[in-house]
Amino acid sequence: MTSSTVLKGKAFKFGDDISTDHIIPGRYSHLRSNLSELAKHVMEDANPNFAHKVASGDLIVAGKNFGLGSSREHAALVIKLAGVSGILAKSVARIFYRNAINQGLPVLICDTDKIDDGDEIEVNLSKGEIINHTNGACLTFGKLPRVMLNILQAGGLIPYIREYGDFII
Repeated sequence: MTSSTVLKGKAFKFGDDISTDHIIPGRYSHLRSNLSELAKHVMEDANPNFAHKVASGDLIVAGKNFGLGSSREHAALVIKLAGVSGILAKSVARIFYRNAINQGLPVLICDTDKIDDGDEIEVNLSKGEIINHTNGACLTFGKLPRVMLNILQAGGLIPYIREYGDFII
């Protein structure tokens, strides 16, 4: 198993209905051509300290309907650029989900009630398992199709197509 199938980090917990406007506030739309600068403002309207506290590998944990709103693919990309290794949510907006996978950012649908802000989480993408090392909870999510794992391991859809030229199941 490669290390890219196991994610480890601290949970940053958010509630329901986190929109793409929460992820990248519209007042920063002028930064769309400077994504590293835009990433400094990621999740600012949902948690003003998030971009300053998130570390490489940390995970976003949310409730229902994460990523609703516009189809800004930048939203998933700046989350990834901020160092987030994955998103766990009860449900996710369809367009955001696909944009995230295409950017190489895992989004997993699961019950997030047993994860609190600051918990140390380990996610095994291949097994469909989540271990909360803080409280001992073991959670599951629907196993990802092999092609999706391959896209995530390649770093996103474009790197995957560059490497393989086609979908390999």
